[in-house]
Amino acid sequence: MGQILSVVSQKGGVGKTTTAVNLAAAFARRGLRTLLVDVDPQGAVRYGAGLRRGHATRGFFDYITGQSGLREIILPTQLPWLRVLLVGTVTEAANHAGYQSLVADTDMLRDVLTEARSRCDIVIVDTPPGLGPIVHRALEASQHALVTLQCEPLALQTTPQILRAIQEIAAINSELTLDGILLTMYEESNPACLRVAEYVRTHLPADMVLDIVVPRSAAAADAFAAGQPVVLRNPADPASQAYVNLATLLAERFQ
Repeated sequence: MGQILSVVSQKGGVGKTTTAVNLAAAFARRGLRTLLVDVDPQGAVRYGAGLRRGHATRGFFDYITGQSGLREIILPTQLPWLRVLLVGTVTEAANHAGYQSLVADTDMLRDVLTEARSRCDIVIVDTPPGLGPIVHRALEASQHALVTLQCEPLALQTTPQILRAIQEIAAINSELTLDGILLTMYEESNPACLRVAEYVRTHLPADMVLDIVVPRSAAAADAFAAGQPVVLRNPADPASQAYVNLATLLAERFQ
């Protein structure tokens, strides 16, 4: 039986999807059967996961609305051990309320993730930012949660909210563990960034904040724009090395 890891954040634009994509690629490079599941209606995973050209646009939304079968929407990538399940055509809708309600009111997300867990070593879920019903449902089905936190004051202010939510869901899902807070977009030359990192490490339990940090990286942005994980496109980049090191750390924990 595999492990389900949900990547979560209280606000958008903090490197959540980039983290999910690159962790998935790093796990797959280790020879682990990996499935990356996008349940965020923004659907950004499709841009950076290394999908082959001409891939299907349907995904999880289309499956739960009965428009596609599950086998049709599990997509191959450049890596033999990595498959992707996109969020699907909900990205084309102006309003995502119906999608959110459907996920909230059914067990379909849990069922899909449980089935994936039975067939994979690791399932990584890219969730929407915030604490909505989709995030709750994903965490209820997960064994692990990773919080991405950009090193900037506004992101810091929202951290207690996401931590309380994980704690509340862990009271229902006894399997759920917080694997840590990952500091992203880290800049050693930025005093504000350093103050945020210092504050987090000082005021939160030592084992809650990961020692690994992901530096701000032009290579990571370029890789996403080119439709590839940075761990494949530029393995020597510091951000790539951070994601590979994080995958190594988490793989050891999962075993």
